[in-house]
Amino acid sequence: MSGHSKWSTIKRQKGVKDAARGQAFTKAARLITVAAREGGGNPDANFKLRLAIEAARGLNMPKDNIERAITKGTGGDGSKPLEEALYEGYGPSGVALLIEAVTDNKMRTASEVRSVLDRTGGTLAGQGAVSFLFNSKGVIEVDASGKEADDLLMAAATAGADDVEVEGDTGLVYTKPEAIDKVKKALEQNNYSVKSSEISKEASSTVKITDEAQAEKVLSLVEKLEDLEDVQRVYANFDIATEVMEKVA
Repeated sequence: MSGHSKWSTIKRQKGVKDAARGQAFTKAARLITVAAREGGGNPDANFKLRLAIEAARGLNMPKDNIERAITKGTGGDGSKPLEEALYEGYGPSGVALLIEAVTDNKMRTASEVRSVLDRTGGTLAGQGAVSFLFNSKGVIEVDASGKEADDLLMAAATAGADDVEVEGDTGLVYTKPEAIDKVKKALEQNNYSVKSSEISKEASSTVKITDEAQAEKVLSLVEKLEDLEDVQRVYANFDIATEVMEKVA
């Protein structure tokens, strides 16, 4: 399991603290709103919206909140429209950063992202500086407890998955973005409990980090960026050694 994937899995397993739950709901609602605006409010006909709703349900977001976010996206409340934005930069140790946001003011968000990077040893870069280092992938997290790794590998391969990683009770199944729905349904039909599914980005090359202090700096920067209200996801191409990750994550 790559360093960034391992860290993301650790964070999901820790769950969302009560103090941060409101912010998590806000971010999830924004994704739903943007998806509904782009492809309509019917999740059966809008794959992006379906994934956003599933992610919100994974946070135990109330149904009313989800429906309000859909209504907002389809123009039912007259509020200022939201749009997606992508920022690129570098962190400590030359780690590449791809920062996805949903905002009603791109200039404000860019200023907030730049401020965090400047304070934590990073730099904001121009469009295209690091995006070529990342490829879109479908990622399905399944409960692998009581399952044989070879069985999961076989089920995933038969369904059309590209790769599988298993660590402890967690299995990560990687697919092409357009195949994620089909593979997810096939895994569920094979009695695998799907914890989450999303379109993510995986780095084609990584920066190895073995120093604990440097690892803490990188993870702290990513967490500060993710704490910004407009920021949805931060992708980074670090590969932190397992023994270091266990100490600092």
